[in-house]
Formats: sequence, structure tokens, C-alpha cells
Amino acid sequence: MNKFMAAAIGAAALPVLALPTAAAAQCGEVVMTEMNWKSSQVVTAVAEFVLEQGYGCDVKMVASSTVPALASVAETGKPDIVTELWINGAPTYGAMQEAGKIETLTDVLSDGGIEGWWIPQYVVDAHPEAATLEGILANPELVGNRFHQCPEGWGCQRANASKGEAAGLEEAGIEIFQHGSGETLAASIASAFQNEEPWFGYYWGPTAILGKYPMHKISLGEYNEEIHMCDTDPECPTRGQGLSEYPVGPVKTIVTTTFAEEQPQAAAFMSKLSFTNDQMNGLLAWMDENEATAEEAAVHFLTTEKDLWMSWIPEEDVKATLGGFF
Repeated sequence: MNKFMAAAIGAAALPVLALPTAAAAQCGEVVMTEMNWKSSQVVTAVAEFVLEQGYGCDVKMVASSTVPALASVAETGKPDIVTELWINGAPTYGAMQEAGKIETLTDVLSDGGIEGWWIPQYVVDAHPEAATLEGILANPELVGNRFHQCPEGWGCQRANASKGEAAGLEEAGIEIFQHGSGETLAASIASAFQNEEPWFGYYWGPTAILGKYPMHKISLGEYNEEIHMCDTDPECPTRGQGLSEYPVGPVKTIVTTTFAEEQPQAAAFMSKLSFTNDQMNGLLAWMDENEATAEEAAVHFLTTEKDLWMSWIPEEDVKATLGGFF
């Protein structure tokens, strides 16, 4: 069966959401971001379905990314909804919130975005001493004497270089292997798992990789903001002289204050829409394995996780007519 036909059939099997006529009529056009990364695209596709089918909104998508989305809100008051804003990369976020231009509704990734150093779980199972940085430094052969580094120009490349210097990776006999692209970095993990070979390096989530492959995160100690910020600044005079864990990245859904005031019911739904990293990793892995679009992933989620997403809809606003499909 064609994937697109399957998606359409799946969508037809979803609950019909009925909202009081007056509330539906009031929604009108809603402009929402479609960011250029997959987790945001899935969040947006799920939100689009419920806003249109449940709240009668006419959702218009706008392709964007973090900084341009906030700049557009500041200048034009649109988009109404930014579904997945990584505020660590949004320097104007705090000022815009203080100025009353935006309202933060929720942590759309409830446990935040994560990044750090990882090894395959099967390596830890076979060699428990490899579960810690100290154990890896003492036994570098257990991780193949190699650290898989981010591509040149990525922020994580600078941070890893500083953290690696502070940890003493090269002194321990661990080669720093810099990948040329995110694709080759991901492929190196897939290849290691296929052959059950050692692997040690940087990765982040939520991603399909962490959904498909069981990985063990290596602790780099306590998070120290001063040290980590120095890691990312090539001009910092004390780079490489202290070791800090990566911070958990807050990931928010924000709306314009106008939207929150004019569409309180839709805003109430968006304030509930939230995924854990494990949930999103699993969805992204499903997308990858099925070569699916974000819209198809949304249909898959909506048809298999009804209890979860129905819990996001305030009972006083929307009732579900389930028919015979569930």
C-alpha cells in the first residue's frame, strides 16, 4: 500500500473532534512555524491536526528556524505559534517575554533537549568499567581508541574540543576523529551497532539515532555554566581547563500574547502538548525506519497514542466521537 494512502486511511480512522460551534467559528487563521528539524515538524503536524479538526482553526504553516521566527514575531506579530523553540539558541527570548510580546505555554520536550558523550549500551554490558569517563580514559581500547567529533563549524565541535582537552582524551591515547557531516556521524553509530563494535563520541536528542540504538550517556560531571560557556567561546582564555557536563536545553512552545488572549481554548490545548525525549526519539526512529514524512509520523502517533494526546485536550472544550475505530 502506498504510504500516502496509508496515512490518509489512518487519518480517517482518527476520532472526530467536535467543538461548540461558536468557539470553532472564533478561531480563524492561525500561523504556526514549521521549523527545519524533524522533531519540530512532528510536533507541528500533530498540533495542526488537532487545531484544525478540534478547534476549527485554519492553520497556515510558515517555514522558519529559531532566530528568524522570533524576529518575525517581534516585527510583525506573526507567527502566532512557535511550536518548538530551543531557547538556548534564542537570545531575544527573555526580552520579548518581559516586554509582553510572547507567552510561554509549556516545555514541549518535557525533559529538554539533551547532548553529550555516549557509548553503545552493549559496550557497557560487556565492560562495566567503560560506563564512566574515568574507566574509558583508563581503558581506551574499550571504545576503539577514538572519539567521534562534530563537523567543523558546529557549536558542539568547539565545546567538545575544549571538554576533550580538559578530560585528557588525547593524552589517554584516544584519537579525535572529526566527521565531515552530521550524516557520517550518524552513520558511524549505525555501523558500530550493526557490527557490535566500540563507539565513543558526541550526539544529541531527541533524534532517530537515540530512538533506534540503545546508548549509555557518559557523565562529564556537574554542569558549570561558566566552564561550559567558556567551552563554546574560542576566545576564552581558560578553555580546556575545566570539565562541565552539557546543559539540558529548555525547549518551549510559545505563542504571541495576542493569540493567548484571543484564542484561550486553542492556547490551553497547546499548553498541554508535550513529549518526553523517549517518546520523540521513538517517533523519529519510526520515521526513519519507514522513510516517512512528519505528517505520516503524526498520523502514526495519533492512531497509536490516543490516550496520550486526548489527555491534552481540555474536556470542557472538546469531546471526542470515537466511532468504531478504537
